[in-house]
Amino acid sequence: MKNLMKLLGLLLIAAPLQAAPNIESQIGHLLHAQGLQGAVWTTLDSQGAAGASNARTGAAMRVDHRVHVGSIAKTLLAVGVLRMVSEGRLSLDTPVATLLPHVAIDNPWEPGDPVRIRHLLDHTAGLDDAHLWHVFSMRAGARAPLAAAVPAGSPVLRVRQRPGSRTSYSNIGYTLLGMVIETITGQAYETYLDTALLAPLGMRDSSFAFVTQEREPRLAMGHLEDGVTQPASPTYVRPGGQFTTTAADMARLARFVMSDGRLGGKTFIDMDLLREMGESAGTEAAIAGLTVGYGLGLRTIDRHGVVAKCHGGSTVGFRAMLCLLPETRQAFFIAINADSETADYSRFDEVLFRSLQPAQSPPAPVLSPYPAAEAWEGWYVLAPSRFESFRFLDIVFNALHVRKDGESLALASLQSAPVTLHHAGGGLFRAEGKRRASHALVVSAEGVRVISTGTQSYEQVSLAYLLAVWLSVAAGLLGLSCIVVKSLLKVATGRLSRRDPLWAPCAGVLALLLPIPLFYQQSFLELGDLTLASGLLAAVTAALPAAMLIGLWQSLRQPSIHRMETAATLAVLQFCLVLAWWGLLPLRLWG
Repeated sequence: MKNLMKLLGLLLIAAPLQAAPNIESQIGHLLHAQGLQGAVWTTLDSQGAAGASNARTGAAMRVDHRVHVGSIAKTLLAVGVLRMVSEGRLSLDTPVATLLPHVAIDNPWEPGDPVRIRHLLDHTAGLDDAHLWHVFSMRAGARAPLAAAVPAGSPVLRVRQRPGSRTSYSNIGYTLLGMVIETITGQAYETYLDTALLAPLGMRDSSFAFVTQEREPRLAMGHLEDGVTQPASPTYVRPGGQFTTTAADMARLARFVMSDGRLGGKTFIDMDLLREMGESAGTEAAIAGLTVGYGLGLRTIDRHGVVAKCHGGSTVGFRAMLCLLPETRQAFFIAINADSETADYSRFDEVLFRSLQPAQSPPAPVLSPYPAAEAWEGWYVLAPSRFESFRFLDIVFNALHVRKDGESLALASLQSAPVTLHHAGGGLFRAEGKRRASHALVVSAEGVRVISTGTQSYEQVSLAYLLAVWLSVAAGLLGLSCIVVKSLLKVATGRLSRRDPLWAPCAGVLALLLPIPLFYQQSFLELGDLTLASGLLAAVTAALPAAMLIGLWQSLRQPSIHRMETAATLAVLQFCLVLAWWGLLPLRLWG
């Protein structure tokens, strides 16, 4: 009887364990459901792998496979900089100009607010992110000088807001940090960090150097859509995105970052510096009390009911995520050897967060309505835009509308789902489903209303400004449509001749299609290079205004007959002028 009772007890204990699928089965299911290849992960207590390391050969992914982690390299590089700070070789407040005098940073606030090392680490320097040619180029060399990414007079070196005031993600900033390391040490940053950081941490399967599948059989193959294999490719901004590692090595990193910073009984990195990782400091949002944001190589996020310090990464053929929960000394790392635009990678993070089952404080309470909510109603645009060269597109398609909704604020934009914000005290608001305040309402030093998420800031603009932009775009597109449709009708009836006011404009519009087949024939890694396709694209976009001017001249010779043609060409011409003002015409993709 006793044995029977023991057996029943064991069955009762085992039943829930069997009912809950393990991490490997859940991740394997997600890989299959989303058409991805393989994954390797660690939760510190365990490691695992699922799927294929190479879709072409069918080889299975193993826990000791090496992977690329993209921008998680920034976390590693930041730890390396903190090591140098702990050694007294530089300070977080050191102005970058004193270390890189040959790099001409265009900072209007230089006398009182120079760009400092902390600003580069926190993405608060106000610098632009990478341009196409920085990332997608077949001309980038694995050992190319880092200075090649920031040539003299480059627009990426223009500071767009007071350093330290707002966060705007920048690969250029971390490229400058790589140059700082090389200036101080006299070595390539990869060599120095591999020796002075990774070796002491015991991360002997990791490297900042460029590693390829051709030379390293243990490196998993990268994949694109539909399982297309994609080997490693170097970039001009490698300090912020080039790192090869294993799940075991990332577990070692996570444990160290959450430790007291000592190795062998001696301080390796000051513990206070490690604690500051993921803690935003000095920005408008941080001063307002927002605790989510970026700091020293990590970002505090509030997702899946968990607040953690994380960094994601994506590079050609790979996606990855590292998350730390210092309070409970828990962490996870996952790398997936597939870079898909349609997959939902956050579902993998959710599985791993759920497996940790961290204890979390309850969500912040909803407080009384914000007394001045009406003043914040209106329209907002990103300031600064992450990619300055595409700022115009952010204004057109990513403007944020804010309105009071009862006792809450409602946020909506064309590119994201509506968000309801509840007052969380002062100028802080919490989005539904978040445990902490997610937005801060602040007034800038210039008196402009700003809504910040900790990693992005939106400035209030007038509706008249946005209407002018939207009307310009609408008029230009309508004019183009009118020209094409009316020209095709004339072609169908045999009435379109070279003397027709629509002939040149139609030819100019149709010429825009010429580069398309050429782009299909080249690698996407050449998008930032001067190729036949990109050169032709620049040429036909430059010729478009000229074609419109010819059509306008011809239509004005008989204005009473060609009123529609005149209006259409004028509409396209004004749109061309707007695009030229924003640097989008001619459309030049190379550096």
